[in-house]
Amino acid sequence: MHRVPPSGVSLSVQPSRGQVALGNSLELSCAAAKGTGPLSFSWHWEGLGEPVDTGPCLELRQAGDNDSGHYQCWVSDRDSMAESDTLNVTVLGEQDPREGGDPTHIIPIHSARRELC
Repeated sequence: MHRVPPSGVSLSVQPSRGQVALGNSLELSCAAAKGTGPLSFSWHWEGLGEPVDTGPCLELRQAGDNDSGHYQCWVSDRDSMAESDTLNVTVLGEQDPREGGDPTHIIPIHSARRELC
């Protein structure tokens, strides 16, 4: 069987435009137009090489101050890898800790709030 490397990686987001109110949920989905399996998916934030999660979907539950930024999906098979374009997520109503926000409630990027959808 001839293997086809992953390509045509695309992202979709709900709610649309990647904007979510503080405390609400946002769902990111990743798909590859081509590629013979098995394919693996990983999610990357702000250009960090270490994935924040794996799987074709990422759900940000109760979006918080640390969740705004650029997200990207990488799709790989055993031999090759393809990346999606970057999607900017904006949490509306964020509080700036310098402006009186409470920095003690910020949860790190590897938090349990990120779950596969």
